[in-house]
Amino acid sequence: MLFSRNSRNILKIVKHVLHYSQSAQYPAVVALRPTKLKSKSKEPRYFTDSKYVSVIGGKGGDGCISFLSLWANEYAGPDGGDGGNGGHIIFEASREVNNFNHVGSLIRAGEGEKGANKDCHGKNAKHTTIKIPVGTIVKRNEKIVADLYKEKLSFIAARGGAGGRGNHFFISDTQQAPEICEYGARGEEAKYHLELRTMADVGFIGFPNAGKSTLLQAISRARPKVASYAFTTLKPHIGVVHYSDFSQVMVADLPGLIPGSHKNRGLGIQFLKHAERCPILVFVMDASYEDLYSHYKTLIFELEQFSKKLAARPKLIVANKIDLPGSIENIKDLEKQVKIEILGISGKYGTNIGLFLGKIKELVEKYKSDNT
Repeated sequence: MLFSRNSRNILKIVKHVLHYSQSAQYPAVVALRPTKLKSKSKEPRYFTDSKYVSVIGGKGGDGCISFLSLWANEYAGPDGGDGGNGGHIIFEASREVNNFNHVGSLIRAGEGEKGANKDCHGKNAKHTTIKIPVGTIVKRNEKIVADLYKEKLSFIAARGGAGGRGNHFFISDTQQAPEICEYGARGEEAKYHLELRTMADVGFIGFPNAGKSTLLQAISRARPKVASYAFTTLKPHIGVVHYSDFSQVMVADLPGLIPGSHKNRGLGIQFLKHAERCPILVFVMDASYEDLYSHYKTLIFELEQFSKKLAARPKLIVANKIDLPGSIENIKDLEKQVKIEILGISGKYGTNIGLFLGKIKELVEKYKSDNT
């Protein structure tokens, strides 16, 4: 039975490869259509690549004041135990998560137990470990305090308070029956800014209603909101494209950019910071718009005003909505002005999607080979 199941899976993969290789320019490695259906849940799932958190370490347990009284020794002496230590809050890099959706805005660690009589010490609290994506930068007061660039790296964000000592600890030659103890110390409190160094391999850049969300729906199982009004996408959506060589490319649908974004107009700086976390940029343009060159110049200008390095990253220009009248002529005019080949696609009808996915995989592989 196990062999037959594997055989069916292999046949499915071969079927997908043959289907896409007819339209793709890269027959050796082609994108596979997801076999699993999209979720029918109405609740959208956003991708959080930046998070402000407040952390509070656990309070130590208080010491105990107690005097032992036995039937044969009424004054057996002090027997108050020490309190347990409070728990730490630890950020640990893990590949099990890829964003900060699960991280709360306020994180508290557990408190240590109080000491008890008969020299019973309180139990130490367990440390609170928060898993965060590999490649997270931790900032405090806008200064980098940790760079969790590989798996299992940890950073103690807040230390727990030490447990207080009981009266047994304070016995001395001159004080045989101390009636004093210590309160448990409070845990550290701090505020941090968590940022992902890389959000996705490819980021879609473009004006509102250029068809970025429709394109992401066409190539992945992501379900970004699609509507006819501006700023439909307010937060990034991530989709994963699977290829026949078992590799994956993560693609981000970013909020729309408008003139003056570098001055914080529209979604402004927030949008540009999302784009900064994508090593490869895909300019998605509405092919039905007559003056495509002005849109292209505006996009480049906004990126340059925010960061020269961001504007110089590898990029691909695609003209979406080639199914609309006049789009082919507009694309030819843009090619003459920018002197770069423009890929015409249709996210709605799937035109040239296989060719598009082959090109972004080629860009991703080239970027990885140049940076290793």
